[in-house]
This record gives sequence, structure tokens and C-alpha cells, in this order.
Amino acid sequence: MTIMAKVGRMKLGSQGLEVSQQGLGCMGMSAHYGPPKPEPDMVALIHHAIQAGVTFLDTADVYGPHTNEILIRKALKGGVREKVELATKFAANFIEDGKFEIRGDPEYVRAACERSLKRLDIDCIDLYFQHRIDTRVPIEVTMGELEKLVEEGKIKYIDLSEASASTIRRAHAVHPISAVQIEWSLWTRDVEQEVIPTCSPLGRGFFSSGSKLIDNLSQDDFRKALPRFQPENLEANKTIFEKVNEMAAKKGCSPSQLALAWLHHQGNDVCPIPGTTKIENFNDNIGALSVKLTPQEMSELESFATMDVVKGDRYPDGIPTWKNSDTPPLSSWKAV
Repeated sequence: MTIMAKVGRMKLGSQGLEVSQQGLGCMGMSAHYGPPKPEPDMVALIHHAIQAGVTFLDTADVYGPHTNEILIRKALKGGVREKVELATKFAANFIEDGKFEIRGDPEYVRAACERSLKRLDIDCIDLYFQHRIDTRVPIEVTMGELEKLVEEGKIKYIDLSEASASTIRRAHAVHPISAVQIEWSLWTRDVEQEVIPTCSPLGRGFFSSGSKLIDNLSQDDFRKALPRFQPENLEANKTIFEKVNEMAAKKGCSPSQLALAWLHHQGNDVCPIPGTTKIENFNDNIGALSVKLTPQEMSELESFATMDVVKGDRYPDGIPTWKNSDTPPLSSWKAV
């Protein structure tokens, strides 16, 4: 059942940033969730989203790499740019053979911004995220360069992704942070004690397909390597989907809508950014805005996926996350 809803507006941070109540994650259109999707179809999906009121588009230089920003550029032609709030990210510097290093030094920050501006063919990025934190560089140093980019009119708002609470506080002391992006969903609850983020809300597709998801993934879909999607963990986690699915049936909505609705009910400063490559899935996601949950239903949903119930980590060892994002003190850093 598809429930359509009007998409409203919301404010993030205190600097004047306003976005649609729900965003559109664009990564899977170009990379990581299987092979790149047909470009005309993805442009049509982006235009459909904007017409529906979803104007907050999320991309990154690492998506592709680079091809997702180029796709967004093509979709924003013909006066579309003025209708959207565009977020992109930096920090992953590719070395060779798909390997990359995390960089937050001023020289790299500026160069990455200039390259994204060129690929997107725009003069200013609305929201510029540090995608991962460079733990070799004090966050104050990275923020100092980002602040200069704001002053020069190359970016409007500064945002962090996968940052710890202490890193966020230190960054905000240099220049206001308008948003934090991190995975927060029914099965990723460990951020609730310290970081209340803008997140990846559908558990990377789990709450749309459940344990059957892994069977439908292509060989080059990066989710196949995630601990939570390994057979032994997926079998244990499918109980969560079954409970959510049962409750969704009672509510007359889809499991995806229920999972998104839970996130929308967390507060008026939380903006889910579900990604999709299909218009029908996009329409289903928007329907979450019409799903109302009582406090009792919220509690019941949360009981399905407590931290001790979900099996498997979000990422394999070695992938930087907010848990290992603290940077050294400013006094200990020397530019190389």
C-alpha cells in the first residue's frame, strides 16, 4: 500500500539552513549498491523527487567515485539548481586500486571543494560535509579551512558525518555545525546516547526486504561485505523485520514507511535521507510522513531492536566510524 503525503519544510541548525522534511540519498544511483543505474532513469527520479517536494539531495565525491556528482550536475540543468538544497562530501582521497585515505588537512579540503564545484558545475555548495574524520588532523584545523570556504562563498553550511560527540563540540566551537549525518535506524541505536543525527534510516534496505534482501543483491553490492548481512547475523536479525512487518500490516503501511515514521517522530530537527533508485520506492518512502505513531507504538517498535538484539556491526574492521573519530589536540599537530 502506498500512502502519499505532502512534504513540508524544516530547519537544521541555527544558521538558517532549511530543507525538505525528507531527503534523497543519491549514492545507489551511481555506485556501491550494485552497478550504476541508467542515467536517464536516475535524472527522471531526481526530477520526480523535486516535484514531490523532496529538495534535499545528498551526494559525495566518493560515490562512483565522482560519477554521482556528475549525474547530479546533469539533473540540475535547466533551472533546477535553484529548487534544491545540495549536500556533498569530502575526505576520501583515492590512492590506487580502490584504496583511499582519509584527509582533513587544509590543502586537501580546499582542493576537494574546488573539484566538487567543478563536477557539479555550481558556484556554491549548500551543505558541505566532512564524510569521515581525519584522526591525524585536529578538527579545529579542518574547520578553520571550511570556515574560509564559507567566507569566500564557496559553501553555505558546514556539516559532519560519522563524528563523535566530542569532535562535534570542538568543531562547533570554531564554526557552527548545521547538521550531523550518521546512520540512525531501528537497528542502529548505539548513537542515541551521544549523537542524535541525520541518518541513513532504512537499515540499508533491510526494512524494505528483510532477510530476503541479501538474495537479491548483485555481486558488486558493498552490503554483501557488511557484518550485519552475513548469513549467521542476517538469520538472527530477520526476527526484527518480522515484528516490524507485522506491526506495519496492522497500521496499513509498509515496513519501510513504519521504520521511517519512527525516525520522523524523534523530533522536528531530524531529517531522514533514504536512498532509492526506483520511483515507486521513493513514493513509498514519502508515505512515511502520513504514518502517525502513538507513544506506546514508539516504545513497542524500539523494543524490537534494542542494541543487544541486533547482531553484527555496521562496518567491517578498519572502516572509520563515529566511534573512532576523535582527533588530536590542536597543539600536537604540525602540517606536513
